[in-house]
Amino acid sequence: MSHPTITERLDDPAEARESGRRKIDWARQHMPIMTAIAERFGDERPLAGETVAMAMHVEAKTAVLTEVLAEAGAEVAITGCNPLSTHDDVSAALDADPAITSYAERGVDDEEYYAAIEATLDHAPSVTVDDGGDLVMAIHDEHPELIDSIRGGCEETTTGVHRLRAMDDDGALRYPMFAVNDTPMKRLFDNVHGTGEASLSSIAMTTNLSFAGKNVVVAGYGYCGKGVAKKAKGQNAHVIVTEVEPRSALEAHMEGYEVCPMAEAAEKGDVFITTTGNRDVIVGEHFERMDDGVVLANAGHFNVEIDLDGLDDMAVSRRAVRDGIEEFEMADGRRINVLADGRLVNLAAPVALGHPVEVMDQSFGIQAVCVREMVENGGAYGPGVHDVPDALDEEVAEIKLAAEGVEIDALSDEQIEYMGSWQHGT
Repeated sequence: MSHPTITERLDDPAEARESGRRKIDWARQHMPIMTAIAERFGDERPLAGETVAMAMHVEAKTAVLTEVLAEAGAEVAITGCNPLSTHDDVSAALDADPAITSYAERGVDDEEYYAAIEATLDHAPSVTVDDGGDLVMAIHDEHPELIDSIRGGCEETTTGVHRLRAMDDDGALRYPMFAVNDTPMKRLFDNVHGTGEASLSSIAMTTNLSFAGKNVVVAGYGYCGKGVAKKAKGQNAHVIVTEVEPRSALEAHMEGYEVCPMAEAAEKGDVFITTTGNRDVIVGEHFERMDDGVVLANAGHFNVEIDLDGLDDMAVSRRAVRDGIEEFEMADGRRINVLADGRLVNLAAPVALGHPVEVMDQSFGIQAVCVREMVENGGAYGPGVHDVPDALDEEVAEIKLAAEGVEIDALSDEQIEYMGSWQHGT
């Protein structure tokens, strides 16, 4: 295989492995769901003989998922899904496992990024695990010969699911994919609490600024936008929501947030956070209206939500003013500050750590059982996007409740019969 692993690219891989190992061990200590699944998988070895290709944010929590899949019997090849989210020491620690090959490296250019994806496919995967869809796209565009031997895959995030559904609508998706992002255990916790907490903490640590008393503009009021808005409000910010979907806008209004078009919000905001997964959310007409010193961050997915090319064209100069912050000076002297090159601020900022450990424990628990499902029952799913079966989602929820020492009621036989009957009236 021509593309080097992370171990082959680092000057001191031994030191990196030791640092990465400490991060992984700390995360695993606080991931009871993955610990319980690891015990089951280690005994049952449900992935024996399988090869899993992964394109994910390679940091400590993802590393726990990767190791658990290997402990279940799989050979795993992994690379990053964002050039700025990889932790090289964690990548090196993964690469030290005989069952895992890691090509993920922070700060690579586009050519190296896609070469690393190609390298994972050289392992001839039987299952894919993706965050954003780049792996699936590479298989369909460049390596269709692999499709017949792939049982199926899992997609982690909103943007990736959107891409897959578009493929499915066009009849172009040729193997089954679970929309992990859309399951309750993912959306209600990862997207709301994970994105909300991680994005705001990354912005605060990168800028050393407070949210209290500021106008925080949240673009998009989906699950991620709800989390960002809720957490910003909790830090005493005045939250302004922009939306294109009328029901989501009405929901934000009924939750007490100011709702207005981005053109109006641009004149009011101090901090702007995009959460849409779409492109051109903040563009030239908005830059023209913004006050001096505003902060722009992306908590959606790809770095296209903020029109950085347009901003660069409008600016008379640009410079790094702080690690992770680039200042664009406009002709009238106003300064617009962009965090993390417009990439996911909770993962790509210099101090970013991604979602809290406990949140990713739930999301990666779903990923793990979905990989097992594809291996054991993949033939039951045809090509296309599939919802995660409720039984798998409930399995992970039950593990989490048990770990937290929380007990719940159960329906009686009479209640089950009543709920399933149409004959009982008032």
